[in-house]
Amino acid sequence: MCTAIRLKNADVYFGRNLDLDKAFGQKVVFVPRDYAFRFRDGTSSQRHPVIMGMATVVDGYPLFADAMNENGLAIAGLNFPGNAHYFQRQDGKKNVSPFELVPYVLSAFSSVDDFLDKAGTLSLWNQPFSDHLPLAPLHWIVADRKKAIVLESMADGLHVYENPFDVLTNNPPFPFHRDNLTRYRNLSSRQGENGFASDLSLEPFAAGFGTSFLPGGLDSVSRFVRACYAVKNVAFKEKEEKTTVMTFFRVLSSVSFLPGLVINSDGSLEKTLYSSCMNLDKGIYYYRTEDFDTIQSVKMDNFKKDGNEISAMPLDGEEIIVDRSCVA
Repeated sequence: MCTAIRLKNADVYFGRNLDLDKAFGQKVVFVPRDYAFRFRDGTSSQRHPVIMGMATVVDGYPLFADAMNENGLAIAGLNFPGNAHYFQRQDGKKNVSPFELVPYVLSAFSSVDDFLDKAGTLSLWNQPFSDHLPLAPLHWIVADRKKAIVLESMADGLHVYENPFDVLTNNPPFPFHRDNLTRYRNLSSRQGENGFASDLSLEPFAAGFGTSFLPGGLDSVSRFVRACYAVKNVAFKEKEEKTTVMTFFRVLSSVSFLPGLVINSDGSLEKTLYSSCMNLDKGIYYYRTEDFDTIQSVKMDNFKKDGNEISAMPLDGEEIIVDRSCVA
């Protein structure tokens, strides 16, 4: 499971909930400009933009779940089982394994439009990282300061969709989510009109009647609708970094998993392992975890950008509960 969103205030923010039943050794990873990404097709990255995001580092290689580069381009992979399909190596295509897609996009492109110019040459290659690390079935949301798109590699090829909703969750494929929103066109942040019967006085008895049919489940379809409604209607208190980041995390909290609310078929508990928020203008990666609800931040500008060694920061934190009681 997972939910990703893009939100704009004074700056543009992108991030996600990563929902899973167990942690995968994730850390915030900083990749300087001269770290060499060696791709499975035999090519390697030359000097590239700084990259920072959440990853597991295996044999010195960052396996990113989500990340951004210093140009303000970001990408996140979300679970897409049963629909994701990867191909044998194809002649005439840029063959990229799914585990390489995040570093490939962020090292080679500076914007969504820049990537779209080459998206038609891309093929998702069914090359796992190793025998012990099979490929995850994923689809991706790619975003920058101007727009977002969705990538879905399925049996009939690679699909690239414009994403004006600025949201991605999981199955079904993106066109279903896009069309399904039409069912909720009457939702409103206001009370809404009485369309039931003009001769009946049906006065609302509480605030929020315009949202009474907003879906409340934790399934991917409900989360897509709920997250999109929040992204498109949330009102910011002010154009200040702290309040914007807090608002971003509150939107993600509205579609997060508390342990025990969803039990998987194997008996494991689905839970939100971490939530991230990237300021694409300032290069700041914010996060909070299931263990530490306090928002942490990592800034690109605090690292040496010209180098060839990655830095990995464990997700340490501190749970803060302030006692405001006084002794009589």
